[in-house]
Amino acid sequence: MNIWFWRFVVLTHLAAALLWCGFWGESRPWLAAAGVAALACGAGAQLGLQMLLMRHVLRSRRLPRPATGVVLRAWLTEWWFSLQIFGWRIPFRSQAEADFCPVQPQGQVGVVLVHGYFCSRAVWNPWLRKLKARDIACAAMTLEPAHGHPVDAMVANLHRCVQQMARQTGRAPLLVAHSMGGLVVRAWLKTLTAGQRSQYAAHVVTVATPHGGTWLARFAHRLPARDMREAGDWLQALGPLPADVSMSCWCSSSDNIVFPPTLATMKGAQLHQVEDAAHMQLLFDERVWKHCLQLRQQLQQS
Repeated sequence: MNIWFWRFVVLTHLAAALLWCGFWGESRPWLAAAGVAALACGAGAQLGLQMLLMRHVLRSRRLPRPATGVVLRAWLTEWWFSLQIFGWRIPFRSQAEADFCPVQPQGQVGVVLVHGYFCSRAVWNPWLRKLKARDIACAAMTLEPAHGHPVDAMVANLHRCVQQMARQTGRAPLLVAHSMGGLVVRAWLKTLTAGQRSQYAAHVVTVATPHGGTWLARFAHRLPARDMREAGDWLQALGPLPADVSMSCWCSSSDNIVFPPTLATMKGAQLHQVEDAAHMQLLFDERVWKHCLQLRQQLQQS
């Protein structure tokens, strides 16, 4: 569903730009250019508003705020990533990178990648390419059902993917989850016994996951976004991290979606906090990639 939504958005914007240029192109070219620029800057304006809200919330709660220059750079980088992800990868490249299983997968720790809200497996295309180049078993699914359904509804989809990876390799995989994907992983872990958790989850890395909810979700009226309300009923019922699960949490002070950054942390998990990365940007941060690669190597050797 997310794929078709973003495809509709992109094609609608292109059609509007063509119609606008066709109408004003000859008589008032400056107006035609201004209209196209306004369409192109819509995403940037929305991201800028989120950044301002983030700083307002941090200030109102008397929490440290990243420097203005840091936020500006994060905003521009996030804008660039958003155009790539929501304007190209999700609408048109969801199957560009297939899951991968090496010739001799037995005994290898694979990697299962879980996307976030309003996304698809396409966000992981760069990760899949790099993992395949290293001959590491990897898989990414598109979580369904999406809009209008609770986070719990996506658990079965994730379970099938993890089961297949564990069956192919004979080892529990490393799970890397972005944003809402981390909540899907936690909801899935809750359905497993201790024995199953040791069989299916060697370690969980969450990146910008709203473990404590997110301030912006107060404006949400539909599921699954409503499940991510700060200190909401669903999150309260989800409960703490099982003691037998090893988890790392990455968060950023410049996150424009999950703020304050303390909401992206989990008691009992290893904390990795940066100052300069926005929400989607953190997913492609070299520090996160290197951490996951080193962690996977440690799991392989253990």
